[in-house]
Amino acid sequence: MKKPSAFARATARAAVTLGTAVTLAAGTVAACAAADPAPPAAAPLAGLTPLQLAGQRVIYSYTGLTPPASLLSRISHGEAAGVIFFGGNISSEAQIRRVIKTLEAADASPHNPVRAPLLLMTDQEGGEVRRLPGAPAKSEKQIGQAAHPGAAATAAGEGAGANLLGVGMNVNLAPVLDVYRKAGDFDDQFQRSYSKNPRVVSRLGADFIRAQQKAGVAATAKHFPGLGAATAAEDTDTGPVTLNLPAATIRGVDEFPYHAAIAAGVRLVMVSWAVYPSLDPKRPAGLSSVIVGRELRARLGFTGVTITDALEAGALKAFGSIGHRAVLAAGAGMDLILCANGSAAEGTAAMNGMRTAYHDGALGHAAFRAAVTRIIALRRGLPG
Repeated sequence: MKKPSAFARATARAAVTLGTAVTLAAGTVAACAAADPAPPAAAPLAGLTPLQLAGQRVIYSYTGLTPPASLLSRISHGEAAGVIFFGGNISSEAQIRRVIKTLEAADASPHNPVRAPLLLMTDQEGGEVRRLPGAPAKSEKQIGQAAHPGAAATAAGEGAGANLLGVGMNVNLAPVLDVYRKAGDFDDQFQRSYSKNPRVVSRLGADFIRAQQKAGVAATAKHFPGLGAATAAEDTDTGPVTLNLPAATIRGVDEFPYHAAIAAGVRLVMVSWAVYPSLDPKRPAGLSSVIVGRELRARLGFTGVTITDALEAGALKAFGSIGHRAVLAAGAGMDLILCANGSAAEGTAAMNGMRTAYHDGALGHAAFRAAVTRIIALRRGLPG
């Protein structure tokens, strides 16, 4: 997710407690498919129905402290990749551990043909953007300004990993690798950027990634190719954002930290919903096969799992229904579709849209199955 949600903004001003944890087209599909990393030879997809294949690309969300029966049913029938948690889902560490055990029990159902841990994720960036109390307490900006920034970034990654793993989560939607430009801009207003210097962001982001993944929690570098140039008012959660930057600037500044993140083995990359006209003048990055396929996959060589930002974002209001947005994102090369509006029905709509497109051939089968193979490989490599 890009920033604190409305709930997060309200609670971020208060002390973090267990009861109130701080809350969250140029190009073609063929071009993206050509850049897609080849899946492992023994792809674990035998017997999966089109509905299950589509469900394996969806991250669900829900409202309140108890996951709904509909979500548990999706999980138990192999129709979900995982779940994202927000502050409103957490009242205590003991409570969220119980919830996660319930989700894991559904995942272990004999009706589920996918034998792999769920992706259980949150935004535990540090500073204001934390869904759980505790580490990392420092924001990225505070880390960048520390006397020993590298040590601070490493400690933050270790702390985030231990904190999430302690309650049973295995994916963190962090670190933010945006290179902010001005004081008080989109990232800086919540201290979500390490520095204005892309080399500093590169170094500290890689330190965080290595430390967190060593602790057993997958890291997610975001928001590719970068939201550092966005002003405070430019928020893709609420509406379209266009960042008119030369391609040379995007590649030399905003994408620069991703070289080190990929070298550090980052497991996931989240792609932004902003439009970058010098790369693709028509579509937001997460719907652009040029940006996902050419920039991230081919130019930077990322072979891990891609994940969208929230599918319900206002930036996508011109792109139709949730199901249609999911199909566009999948066709552009996004592996995981993040449905974060707090309703399991949103995830179901995304799944059904992709299932229909897969069945009708609108989404190519080879690329679709390669995406699911990457997702299941990620899941099998995580604790759960």
